[in-house]
Amino acid sequence: MNEVLKLIGGNPVIPVYYNDNIDSCKDVLTKCYKGGIRVFEFVNRGVNARENFKQLLTFKSEHFPDLKLGIGTIKTGEQAKEFIALGAEFIVSPIIKKKIAEITAKHGLLWIPGCMTPTEIAKAEELGASLVKLFPGDSLGPNFLKAIKPLFPDLKFMPTGGVDTTEENIRTWKQAGVYAVGLGSKLFSPPADESGEDWLSERCKLLLKWSKA
Repeated sequence: MNEVLKLIGGNPVIPVYYNDNIDSCKDVLTKCYKGGIRVFEFVNRGVNARENFKQLLTFKSEHFPDLKLGIGTIKTGEQAKEFIALGAEFIVSPIIKKKIAEITAKHGLLWIPGCMTPTEIAKAEELGASLVKLFPGDSLGPNFLKAIKPLFPDLKFMPTGGVDTTEENIRTWKQAGVYAVGLGSKLFSPPADESGEDWLSERCKLLLKWSKA
């Protein structure tokens, strides 16, 4: 089994994050790691994505060498090549593209394509994907996964987009058969009654606990 895929299975909560400010990126990565996160997806969505990812890789290599840092929102083969050259440890796409599948396979990296229909899931499987991102997760829902999972017994699934930070939501997805969950903005929105510095780390600890139960 791919090393990153195995690590995701043991640490089934993946933060999905971007910020133009590199200090904010380092701070968030540190707090997530403190909360037990071991796989982190930075996204290629801002003007500083390339430079910040490069700096974040150096930072994590120095401080958290056991954490795997990948890049998301990769839509072309050229983008995949660029971030792999920087040191990306896995690639996440919102779409299915044969070129990305070929490039990641050539480098022995995990590719996580985004899918919304059984046809797209079948295509991802044909191209060698072992873990599929169900996107947007809140539009599809746990019942969709329950319905299609028997059709793809050899695939693993990870909903991203709209996954909530509540115990009920995480457990519902878990019961539906997810391999992991990806969390973006809802993970990083501070609680209204929280004024301390450690809320993000504590939230990550809880999410990991619920996802492993």
